[in-house]
Amino acid sequence: MKRLLAVAFAALLLPASVSAGTTLNVFAAASLTDVFPKIDAGERYSFAGSDQLALQIRQGAPADVFASASPKYAELAYRDGYVRKPVVFATNRLILLVPKSNPAGIKSVYDLRRPGLKVVIGDKTVPVGSYTRQILDALGITSDVMSNVVSEETDVKGIVTKVAMGEADAGFVYRTDARPVGGHTRTISLPAWAQPPIRYEIAVVKTSSHAADARAYVKKVTSRRGRKLLAAAGFGLPR
Repeated sequence: MKRLLAVAFAALLLPASVSAGTTLNVFAAASLTDVFPKIDAGERYSFAGSDQLALQIRQGAPADVFASASPKYAELAYRDGYVRKPVVFATNRLILLVPKSNPAGIKSVYDLRRPGLKVVIGDKTVPVGSYTRQILDALGITSDVMSNVVSEETDVKGIVTKVAMGEADAGFVYRTDARPVGGHTRTISLPAWAQPPIRYEIAVVKTSSHAADARAYVKKVTSRRGRKLLAAAGFGLPR
C-alpha cells in the first residue's frame, strides 16, 4: 500500500502538460538540427527540408509536431487542414559560406559572378533555396551566379557539408548553420537591404494521438528557456 501511494504521489508531481513515457515525433527543418534537441532531448526528431516534411505529413506520416523554416509550408498545411494554427518562433538570415582557406578568393557576394566558380545552393523547392533566389534577384545577379551553380541540395545541411569539405567555393546558408563548422569555413555577410524575411513556424499536427504533449512541446519552444536557447544558437526572435 505504501508503495502504491508513493507511485501515485510521484505521478502527481509530473507536469500536467507532459505525459510520462510519451515520445513525440517532431518533424523539423534541417537548420534546427542542433538547437531542438537542446530544447528537449527526449523526443524523436526527423530533420529534413521543410517541403519534404510537409509532403510526408500530407501522406500520413506519424508526426506530432511540424516546424518549418518558411511560413509557406506551415500555412499551406494549416489551410488544408493538416496542422493546427502555426505560430512564429524564430527568424534567421542568409550568409555566404566559403571554405576556411577560401581558395577562390571570394570577398563579396558579387565575386560569385566570376566564371568558373563552384557554387552550391538549395533546391528551389526548399526554403533556403527559395530565399537564395530572392536575394540574388534583389541584388540583380541571378543569371551570373546561377551559371556557376554546380549542385542544388535538398536541405541546408547538404550545402554546409559540401562547402566545409572543400567541394564547393561557396554556398548560401542560414547564419545559424555556419556555427557548427566554424573551424572549417568562414562567412561573408550579405547586404541587409536585400535579405528576405526568414520566419520559422511551428504547429501541432492534427492527426497526432498525443495532442496535449505536442502542445506542451510547442510551449517549450516558445518559452523563455526555448527562446534563450534559440538566441544562443544564432536565431532571431519574434516579438
